[in-house]
Amino acid sequence: MNIDMIRAAARRIEGHVHHTPLLSSYGLDAIAGRKVLVKAEALQITGSFKARGGWAAVSALPAEIRQRGVIAFSSGNHAQGVARAAKEHGISAVIVMPSDAPIAKIEGTKGLGAEVVLYDRVNEDRDTIGAQLAAERGLTLIKPFDEPEVIAGQGTVGLEIAAQAAEYGVTEADVLVCCGGGGLTSGIALALEAEAPGLRARPVEPAGFDDVARSLISGQIERNASASGSICDAVITISPGQLTFPIMQRLCGPGLVVTDAEARAAMRAAFRHLRVVLEPGGAVALAAALFHPETVGGPAVIAVASGGNVDPGLFADVLAEKD
Repeated sequence: MNIDMIRAAARRIEGHVHHTPLLSSYGLDAIAGRKVLVKAEALQITGSFKARGGWAAVSALPAEIRQRGVIAFSSGNHAQGVARAAKEHGISAVIVMPSDAPIAKIEGTKGLGAEVVLYDRVNEDRDTIGAQLAAERGLTLIKPFDEPEVIAGQGTVGLEIAAQAAEYGVTEADVLVCCGGGGLTSGIALALEAEAPGLRARPVEPAGFDDVARSLISGQIERNASASGSICDAVITISPGQLTFPIMQRLCGPGLVVTDAEARAAMRAAFRHLRVVLEPGGAVALAAALFHPETVGGPAVIAVASGGNVDPGLFADVLAEKD
């Protein structure tokens, strides 16, 4: 992985994904006690940053291989990113999704023309299912985070943050990133290293699923005991990736951890002050910026709001809660 791959991905995805805004609000600043800038990837095509990695990976495949179709496994956002890229390229896509994924994500993936195969994330192994289907049908597997071209696509978020933060006059700050397997975090970290070395990526995870934070402390890949149990489904993984962890180990600051309740509060704050809809997993970085100010230094902090694919019923319940 290197910055040249990220820049090449940026050229391939140009015109196929949005340049999302970097938003600010006096209300968020007041909560955090410092300037808060929010990279609104929830406004991305398909509702999350995964549209970038999906397009980058599918578009990088040789034409003869791409025509055979692709397969991916995902709780929903990577699923929609790959499904949408496949649809636009005129090829088939099979998506292996956990049966307890949000209905909005399952239906969104089907709506993009993909074949959805559901599995039990507690008792079945998605890697085994995906490998079997890929072998049977001659499909190319697009991994959700431990795939170079996916990381490169996600790294384009970092290129945009570097340029947008400079427009705000912010050249030194922590960039808090919603983190599952580390594709987005490692891609952003690589982009910032090259384009804005005063900005430092830091992974943010839900409590009980802080494998990246623990791995950064121990210096080796740590695993979570469970694959379910948090409202933040989009950022639940068993462990960081073999490709992503070394990048994060070299470039990222310490990991941060937030509770489900804090993620829900951040969802309310984003809607109230920015009118942006976030899903729980897409709100954990903002939650850390707002509710853990002691862990972040400097006069400004940047939070990546990574996705907004939330079921309407859950979102209504969250908005109805009191802070």
